[in-house]
Amino acid sequence: MSAAAAPPRAAAISSLHTDILESHILTRLDGRTLASAAASSAALRSLSENNHRLWSDVCHSTWPSTAGDLVDGIVSNFGPREFFSQSFPLPSPDPTTPPRNPNPNPSLPSPSPSAPSGLISAVDVYYRNELIFSKTEETETVTGWFRCSPFRIDLLDPKDTVPTRIPHPNREDTCTALIDDMTLSWILIDPISKRAVNLSSNKPVSVQRHWLSGEVQVRFASVLSGGGDTAAAAVVIVVNCGGSEGGEMQVTELSMEVEDMDGKHLNGRDSLVILQRAMEGKRGNGVKREKEARNRHRKFEELKRERRERKLRIEGTLDTLSVVFGLSIFAALFFVFC
Repeated sequence: MSAAAAPPRAAAISSLHTDILESHILTRLDGRTLASAAASSAALRSLSENNHRLWSDVCHSTWPSTAGDLVDGIVSNFGPREFFSQSFPLPSPDPTTPPRNPNPNPSLPSPSPSAPSGLISAVDVYYRNELIFSKTEETETVTGWFRCSPFRIDLLDPKDTVPTRIPHPNREDTCTALIDDMTLSWILIDPISKRAVNLSSNKPVSVQRHWLSGEVQVRFASVLSGGGDTAAAAVVIVVNCGGSEGGEMQVTELSMEVEDMDGKHLNGRDSLVILQRAMEGKRGNGVKREKEARNRHRKFEELKRERRERKLRIEGTLDTLSVVFGLSIFAALFFVFC
């Protein structure tokens, strides 16, 4: 009896024609999958690494705001693959975890000589994978007004609204569904130094509905390394949504601010130092971006609460000591003069 025929060996992917790989396989992958594929094979790495057209299409499909004339030229100047690698993952390391070797002089420095003279925001908002808002915005960073005023970037004027086809949530349970249904990307770009960082948690860290007006506030956040006496600072992105006459939700505000662990909004000068540090720093794991961002925000809020409670205890102790000291002085004067 003859031995059973051995099963045919699977053909290596490198045996496929280059045109098939480039035109019919790599073009169907999203950025994260394309990066993983390039790391798994020398042939795929060779085909994808320097394929600027391929990575440019990936950037534009991932973030439609990058397809406009303003940002498209910047992406080409960066190199589309490098732009994606900077803009997709979450900034690293986690600033809510105490460092092994803390800085003995944690004062917040001035912006370095290479600090950007202007920043560009590329913002995209999705609801259930459908694009509902996309915009680019330029922000100057050199005037005294910017450096001394609270840092804030507004993408909508006070009277502007963005209509959507999303039913306006009329109950708290339908409101919280936005945590899974809405995603946002806010890429901050320094075009001169060729640096970029995505400051959004991708999915919301919280959703709140005002009990009276029915306005819904969706908050995204990214926790970054801080300075001064605070180890971390949070970039908070707020999307406020009201209801239209037809019952659909419309975006009335889309803004970004930076706050410290006391909940105080930082000015442009201090915010620029933190943002510049995030642009120059390492990037984390893009696969777990949403989970990591939410964990960081949760720990940041816990640290804020502990810090606030500690300050209240100290203030209470000082008030008690002040009262005791005042009563002691009064008692001493009473015995001296009476």
